[in-house]
Amino acid sequence: MKQEPVLVAMSGGVDSAVVAGLLKRRGYDVVGVTLQIWQESQTDPRHSGCCSLGAVEDARRVARVLDIPHYVLNFKDRFRETVIQNFVDEYVAGRTPNPCVQCNKKVKFESLLESMRELGCRKLATGHYARIRHDKETDRYRLLRSRGGKDQSYVLYMLEQATLGQVMFPLGELPSKTETREVAREMGLPVANKPDSQEICFVSEAGGYSEFLRKERPEVFEEGDLVDSSGKVIGKHGGVAGFTVGQRRGLGVATGRPLFVLKLEPKENRVIVGEAGELEQNEVRIEDVFWSQPIKESERVDAKIRYNMSAQPARLYAGNEPKLVFREPVRAVTPGQFAVAYRGETVVAGGVICKN
Repeated sequence: MKQEPVLVAMSGGVDSAVVAGLLKRRGYDVVGVTLQIWQESQTDPRHSGCCSLGAVEDARRVARVLDIPHYVLNFKDRFRETVIQNFVDEYVAGRTPNPCVQCNKKVKFESLLESMRELGCRKLATGHYARIRHDKETDRYRLLRSRGGKDQSYVLYMLEQATLGQVMFPLGELPSKTETREVAREMGLPVANKPDSQEICFVSEAGGYSEFLRKERPEVFEEGDLVDSSGKVIGKHGGVAGFTVGQRRGLGVATGRPLFVLKLEPKENRVIVGEAGELEQNEVRIEDVFWSQPIKESERVDAKIRYNMSAQPARLYAGNEPKLVFREPVRAVTPGQFAVAYRGETVVAGGVICKN
């Protein structure tokens, strides 16, 4: 029996390819679409981020195998104006951004939902590892962690109720990424063994994000003081934008003890360094908070301050100055990154970490 038409966001990777294949197998009328948001084509697949030229061609190949229509939409200008500009501005301001979260917020879901309506589809499906449930008692949708080892609810915390009601995450029910690849091979998809992209899609230079920033905003790489936590100048740095909180390598000083970046002060053009213990703190202030679920004035939660950490017990405080207070100290709290709080498996809130 034919199901409702579904738009599948095809990034050129194995995850979205499997989503398209699974939904077609289940009887949905599948339409594939790829947002071209970055113009570079990389020969190394680990650096051919989603929606590059090479990724677009991979998505086309998958669509041909599955025999589904496929469209490519150019959103390069919107991507540069929102994601790349924010990425540069945040580093210049002494913060460390997460461009994937920004892309989800400002480009992907908004653009894809527009395309879904224009192409006459009823639902949007993506290759994210997360789950959505509708709570009949509250008549609200809940964003949940995936069932398997890979979970991407952290980068989706900002999805609004209207969006959650129109989106599908089929991979959230699979036990592992290994299972996804097995399904892709069984379907004969040409990207079954394609490596996961391990870099930011627009950072392709050998020098990484620092070299990208140098090309975009060379004036921010002005030499300044490297200062320890007591205020003593112990060396020089080559530009605040080239550092991030918690960084150990590349400090350019030898003191006989390991030093880490504690804080960035772009206005003073200073990088503050110290010992590992000085990186730990319990309280994390957040701003631009999105409340995915209603909470009390304060509530016990599990929270994480970066994508690849395990959620830790904390208390989330609402009010004029939202914050998380962790039961045990967390390390390298980085302004510009995102903190996301969970009630059990459900995302309840997320926001941008701000400077203490």
